Amino acid sequence: MGDTRIENGLSANSRKVLEKRYLRKDPEGKPLETPEELFRRVARNIASADLYYDPDYNASKLEDEFCAVISNLDFLPNSPTLMNAGRELQQLSACFVLPIDDSMESIFETIKNTALIHRSGGGTGFSFSRLRPANSMVKTTGGIASGPVSFMKVFDAATHAVKQGGTRRGANMGILRIDHPDILDFIKCKETDRDITNFNISVAITEEFMKRVERDEEYDLISPHNKKVIGKLNARKVFDMIVERAWKNGEPGIIFLDRINKSNPTPQVGQIESTNPCGEQPLLPYESCNLGSINLVKMVKTDMSSPQVDWEKLRETTRLAVHFLDNVIDMNKFPLQQIEMMTKANRKIGLGVMGFAEMLIKMGVPYNSDEAIEIAEKVMSFIQEEARRESHALALRRGTFPNFKDSVYSDGPSMRNATLTTIAPTGTLSIIADTSSGVEPLFALSYYREVMDKTRLVETNKLFEEAARERGFYSEELMKKIAEKGTLHDIEEVPEDVKRVFVTAHDIAPIWHIRMQAAFQKYTDNAVSKTVNFANSATPDDVREVYLLAYKMGCKGVTIYRDGSREEQVLYIARSKDSAERKEAHAGGTEAAALPRQEDKARTSPRPRPEVVRGTTTKILTGCGNLYITINEDENGMPFEVFTQMGKAGGCSASQLEAIGRLVSLALRCGLDTHSIIEQLNGIRCPNPSWEKGGRIFSCADALAKVIERRLLNTKKPAEVPSETVAEQPKAKNKLGNVVGVCPDCGGALQHVEGCMVCKGCGYSKCG
Repeated sequence: MGDTRIENGLSANSRKVLEKRYLRKDPEGKPLETPEELFRRVARNIASADLYYDPDYNASKLEDEFCAVISNLDFLPNSPTLMNAGRELQQLSACFVLPIDDSMESIFETIKNTALIHRSGGGTGFSFSRLRPANSMVKTTGGIASGPVSFMKVFDAATHAVKQGGTRRGANMGILRIDHPDILDFIKCKETDRDITNFNISVAITEEFMKRVERDEEYDLISPHNKKVIGKLNARKVFDMIVERAWKNGEPGIIFLDRINKSNPTPQVGQIESTNPCGEQPLLPYESCNLGSINLVKMVKTDMSSPQVDWEKLRETTRLAVHFLDNVIDMNKFPLQQIEMMTKANRKIGLGVMGFAEMLIKMGVPYNSDEAIEIAEKVMSFIQEEARRESHALALRRGTFPNFKDSVYSDGPSMRNATLTTIAPTGTLSIIADTSSGVEPLFALSYYREVMDKTRLVETNKLFEEAARERGFYSEELMKKIAEKGTLHDIEEVPEDVKRVFVTAHDIAPIWHIRMQAAFQKYTDNAVSKTVNFANSATPDDVREVYLLAYKMGCKGVTIYRDGSREEQVLYIARSKDSAERKEAHAGGTEAAALPRQEDKARTSPRPRPEVVRGTTTKILTGCGNLYITINEDENGMPFEVFTQMGKAGGCSASQLEAIGRLVSLALRCGLDTHSIIEQLNGIRCPNPSWEKGGRIFSCADALAKVIERRLLNTKKPAEVPSETVAEQPKAKNKLGNVVGVCPDCGGALQHVEGCMVCKGCGYSKCG
């Protein structure tokens, strides 16, 4: 079992994440504060905003209330607020949208502004829809336009170069309207997992386009710089292309742009063109938004005959959270003056939830049930109503948001904030709160977590472990069995009523994901960040059905992920029998471990190469793609030379691999100790590690070391060495369906949840 001890309400893993990413540190990286001091720092800083409006206000009392609600994990603000409130940076917002106009000056001004935002810890969204299409004429210079996709790559490269505040890496959303002439290139621009890696992309779909999809009609492509129709495409074929690409690797997502603007609270101020990186926060150009989430699992009363929602506690928490988030706007140090002006003019906040799946479990309700949908609507409508009451109360004391007279609220009660609710990703926050992410179902009930690089422990959901112990079917062997299967299906030891409640993301049919998203969207001002999970066997028709259902049920967008659809998906499974045997061999348990070392001194020149040699080719997954390593052997069956080939590689990667192969071959032919060569290559790290057969591959050099070592351990008598190419091993089934890669910080498994990639081990989030 993993270390799940609780200290003052925080799990051991929560404290580890807080220490790694949130606590103030000295120049050597040692924490200068405890988690409790962090919560007090944030509460004191945000409570002081009330003194702006009333110098005699009892800010210390409010500070205590803020500190209590955060320390008890009833509510947590977004990561930049936790990191930066009360510190020199004081940048507290997570979401920004920047405009990109059709000029070189605007493009590169926005790139500069993006770098400033990423450095301060924020994520950015852009619409590239104003840029003229590729190959169109630029009158001022007589040149040819590069087009949106080309400039997205420039933004991507700039993002890659900026490390966010030392703790968060830049994340972007790239959006293009469906009627832009370059839409087909945009849909295909992330054809492989290594293209434009710092962007999520979504197609902005209009109502007119969806009507033409239904009627199988053509629609117009409009050049944005002159508004002229320059072509036509069949709507259904384009829609199918979006579906096929999403089926292949999860992108692009789609947003329903007209629907988003229909709920735009300030249409006279401007039209919404883009969202933040995960799509849940539509914003006007230069707007920002600060987010926070209520921990719903803490809003359940269990001291009754049957668990129920604690509506009074939820009311108090909601109102305190709205007050907190409104104060954040006043305490924020914005990265750009334009952002400060627009943000304070509309004062948008985004209060959301986390722990919904665990709330349902506590109440004994399956996620994929009508009762769960009903609870979702009741809870979110209650939060929405109480948030509006608190915003109205704040407006009476502090005044309405400046653009109130130009808003949809102008004829109604005064409001302090243009928007109030958002269902945002809570990847790292939910780790701190030790609960499920956002409104997603559980990722897994029992799974392996690697610690200290080599040791893997079984981690079990705390509610499932409690149920297993209470019902008398708990055992560590059973938890390992569940971790290996990834589901309770066909686990006879688990009672049927427990299986019914403890469902995971891949136990749930896609329609339930959409129904749940739609239920929360009905009572959310902004949008809902959620991933619809598909089994690997799902077809493009299945994805198409979900996209159409999301449109019909009122969602503002949709993101899907099909298990195993990314080329670099990690294989994070239990140790197989053969890996255990290899470990035994290393320990001296088989004759393979007793292979003689090459004790002879190295030759000063390489042995001549025979005309014919025998060898094997091994395919191994690296962070850069599939690497094919051919090892030819000498007359004694020992490695003699190495050739490498990277699938789809070119340029620098191919040349570096060739150089490594030549040098290793030279060393082998000179008689250098093979184990010494392995030792030199083993463990070399690059920014994109991967997993292969349950083990970490740190780089292409590390992969080469592991394959050479594998050949040494598998070497038998020369006559028994096979001359044919090694057959590709069948892919191990990924037991954790949402796992899509390797965490660049700790090497753990990256999970695809809420439209983002999150590491549950260390709190890393690709979306910031």
